[in-house]
Amino acid sequence: MLKGKCALVTGSVAGLGYAIAEALARAGANVVLNGLGDPAAGHAAAAGLAAAHGVDAAFDPADLSDRGAIERMVAGIGDRFGAVDIVVNNAVVRHFAPIEEFDPDDWQMSLSVNLTAPFLLARLTLPAMKRRGWGRIVNVSSAYGWRGATDRIDYVTTKTALIGMTRAIAVETARTGVTCNAVCPGSVPTPAILEKIAGIARQQGRPVEDVAREYAAQRNPTGRFVPMEHVGDLVVFLCGPAGNDITGTAMPMDGGWLAA
Repeated sequence: MLKGKCALVTGSVAGLGYAIAEALARAGANVVLNGLGDPAAGHAAAAGLAAAHGVDAAFDPADLSDRGAIERMVAGIGDRFGAVDIVVNNAVVRHFAPIEEFDPDDWQMSLSVNLTAPFLLARLTLPAMKRRGWGRIVNVSSAYGWRGATDRIDYVTTKTALIGMTRAIAVETARTGVTCNAVCPGSVPTPAILEKIAGIARQQGRPVEDVAREYAAQRNPTGRFVPMEHVGDLVVFLCGPAGNDITGTAMPMDGGWLAA
């Protein structure tokens, strides 16, 4: 379905980003992974996608808080793949503290990675998308893009702002063949959440499985986590033919969390 397209997925060496990248590769897209950490792990993840799905895959370690690094990444993708057809803004930084104790430097870092980087990537990739008459921008927001929460002012603010950015881009590109949408997952079993659950289980001396069920049920009325691969499937759907007339939306996949 997406054969010949090139997809950039930020924050995608592991977790939700990797699940989205794998779904796009399964649909035939060439994929560029991005993330900080061990470059060897990033290159290995890209090689695994290429081998498993018969696509071309690459890894770029660009620091999304650095405008120059983002510009170099987009230029490098152009040199290798010709252009970026699909951008999935998944990378996220989050901190936990009450607002009066929140470090302003942490605030600025969250704005840079969670909000400014998606703006820059749209700014850099939209001209070529418009020339080709086709493109997809998918912003990974959250159920917290719709609701507040304590001790996470940066996450709630940036995930909410991403939905506003989505609408603005969608209106500007409405007659160009480019769409822009946001997906809003509920509680997803990312490595960070599973690590948190494991810590709670150790602290309380309880089985991890029991704590995981309780954690999910407190958020998702279905009583279970939203599988990461299902979020990837939603992104693929938005990038496919059925997504041609879906733009400017914020699509929850939250097990009924927002409805409850």
